[in-house]
Amino acid sequence: MSGWEIFWDVAPYVTLAVVAVGIWWRYRYDKFGWTTRSSQLYESRLLRIGSPMFHFGILVVIVGHVIGLFIPESWTYAIGVSQHAYHVQALALGGIAGVTTLTGIALLIYRRRTTGPVFMATTVNDKVMYLVLVMAIIAGLACTLIGATPVGAEHDYRQTVAPWFRSIWILQPRGDLMALAPLWFHIHVIIALVLFCLWPFTRLVHVFSAPIGYLFRPYIVYRSRDVARKGELVGSHPPRRGW
Repeated sequence: MSGWEIFWDVAPYVTLAVVAVGIWWRYRYDKFGWTTRSSQLYESRLLRIGSPMFHFGILVVIVGHVIGLFIPESWTYAIGVSQHAYHVQALALGGIAGVTTLTGIALLIYRRRTTGPVFMATTVNDKVMYLVLVMAIIAGLACTLIGATPVGAEHDYRQTVAPWFRSIWILQPRGDLMALAPLWFHIHVIIALVLFCLWPFTRLVHVFSAPIGYLFRPYIVYRSRDVARKGELVGSHPPRRGW
């Protein structure tokens, strides 16, 4: 067993351990820091453009990764999706989503650097997080674009990277498969592992507090602001006559 195979067998579990312990520690000892530290108050024009681009783009990227890594190649063949068709749609959607995400994060970084109060609120932790996040996006986009070239077309990541990824969750790691992947996939995955290790200790932790309950909350009833007529209580039942 080579050193690379051992690395790909061990590294995912080290990352998962860091993420689990980091989230527990952050929630236990830094609840008030569990926030995005919103800076919308200081500047909103660029934020209204960059934030939706980044968030919607990254959601599509995540969905693409889930499909590519969790769904075996045999399943897509079974429903009539050929390797060529899968490759074309992955390149098209992945390329668009990657460029959108990269453009969004670029706008957010530009805003953070050029808006004085926002830059003053930027910590070293934030700078490291942004650097690694951008590197992960660029590396992923490079993997997608290289896949469109003759060199990239020779490698099917669903026969190496995807089976390795699935093997992690059943506690039977196949580092030998990941070791067979090209260098650009190694770079992308290593950067992603570093990003996940940083995740619990940065503002990215807010992902684990997504306001899902907001979608199912009851309607909020507001009282009327109309001027009440004499003897009438606005927002309440009218007074009864008599005693």
